[in-house]
Amino acid sequence: MDTKELLKKVRKIEIKTRRLSDHIFGGEYHSTFKGRGMTFSEVRQYQFGDDVRNIDWNVTARYNEPYIKVFEEERELTMMLMVDVSGSEFFGTTNQFKKEIITEISATLAFSAMQNNDKVGLLLFSDEVELYIPPKKGKSHVLRIIRELLEFKPKSNKTNIAEALKYLTNVMKKKAIVFVLSDFIDDDYVKTLKITGNKHDVTGIRIYDEREENIPNLGMVQMEDAETGKLQLVNTQSKSVRMAYGEHHRQRVKYFQESFTKSGCGVLNCRVDESYVKKLLGYFKRRG
Repeated sequence: MDTKELLKKVRKIEIKTRRLSDHIFGGEYHSTFKGRGMTFSEVRQYQFGDDVRNIDWNVTARYNEPYIKVFEEERELTMMLMVDVSGSEFFGTTNQFKKEIITEISATLAFSAMQNNDKVGLLLFSDEVELYIPPKKGKSHVLRIIRELLEFKPKSNKTNIAEALKYLTNVMKKKAIVFVLSDFIDDDYVKTLKITGNKHDVTGIRIYDEREENIPNLGMVQMEDAETGKLQLVNTQSKSVRMAYGEHHRQRVKYFQESFTKSGCGVLNCRVDESYVKKLLGYFKRRG
């Protein structure tokens, strides 16, 4: 993609998603997440009626009388976009790839955060962390994030969500609003997710295609695994093959739902041919 074409695509994404964030999501994002974070302000002497759970035992021991930690509402939040760039995101049987929907949702969320003067960061992952952009404010920073989402070429096609969550937990010391955008064709990440969920406000946004739910009867079809490149002949006429395919998908979705719910994280499912606008609005309203 040459520079002129890239800038044109960035502008197109900006116009569409900026309008959504300005007119629809800005207020919902603000009411959903503002004030959820509390940051340490100072210590002062304990007063009757104070919550004993806020006692600072180190200071109390030093002065031999009780002191408590005082917290105040955070006015400035940090949003982290964790985006899956593995090979399976380049799949779509309708008019868009999963990757394109993920880019639009990411841009909409980034502009919503920008409108509220919050920082936005980006973490692109496959089975390794491909790119990390630390959180910053400003339009030029958001546009850089969109450019990376559009043109970044990952080194690997595979997926490892646990590895990406582990990296985020290590690099983000302060509590953040985290959106994980993926098709979640992976497993064995629930333990790491629980650790991340204890520290950050995490939401998993699963983007999927209808053909991933059920395989149609198309006879003998050669299929390629987008993450391994493995080719295999599949007899889609076989009812048992179609049933096994559907069951495998349902188990993956179940693992995603249960992992995020048990970890105290939010869950959002969005099919590529559905309106992500309605899905996001509904999610924000339920959370608000």
